[in-house]
Amino acid sequence: MSSEREHPASRLEAFSDGIFAVIITITVIEMKGPIGSSLSSLWPIVPVAFAYVLSFVFLMIYWNNHHHLLRHVHETTPSVMWANAHLLFWLSLTPFVTIWLGENGGALWPTVIYGAVLLCSGIAYYILEILIVSAHDSDSHLARTVGADRKGQLSVAIYALAIAGAFVSTWISYALFVAVALVWIVPDKRFKEAIE
Repeated sequence: MSSEREHPASRLEAFSDGIFAVIITITVIEMKGPIGSSLSSLWPIVPVAFAYVLSFVFLMIYWNNHHHLLRHVHETTPSVMWANAHLLFWLSLTPFVTIWLGENGGALWPTVIYGAVLLCSGIAYYILEILIVSAHDSDSHLARTVGADRKGQLSVAIYALAIAGAFVSTWISYALFVAVALVWIVPDKRFKEAIE
């Protein structure tokens, strides 16, 4: 039996993994080192480092959940492939918004646009999840595993709140971005339990 029959989403997963690797590589390459050799020379790049760490964590969260989601796929469709491309498009903007946010820490529009990319990535992932589940039986193992995905819906709502909050204070946005990251750093029990 071919590996394609064993795991229909293997090519989709391999392609996506490659894109994730490129996005992370570009994100770190965009970072510039400090000017000077003293410890105090690190201070000006703290906002850039913060933006990079935050983006790296988000990318790893998406990669991790994407990996576990595709492990349960028994059928891929053209709509699933396009939805996956839609997700990768928004994630591919991460290097641009990360460096813009990092170099303009505290500024309104870099924060808003960073939040917008997070929001659109969250929506794109949710669409991908829905299309993958709809390609399977409603009582399938995958459908039961994904469930209502309240965590994903809550994340999207918090991203929208973070964008609105930026117009009051960008610190509200940063706090909400970090809050979402902390929620997702804890492994998703749905897939963990399904694997066990």
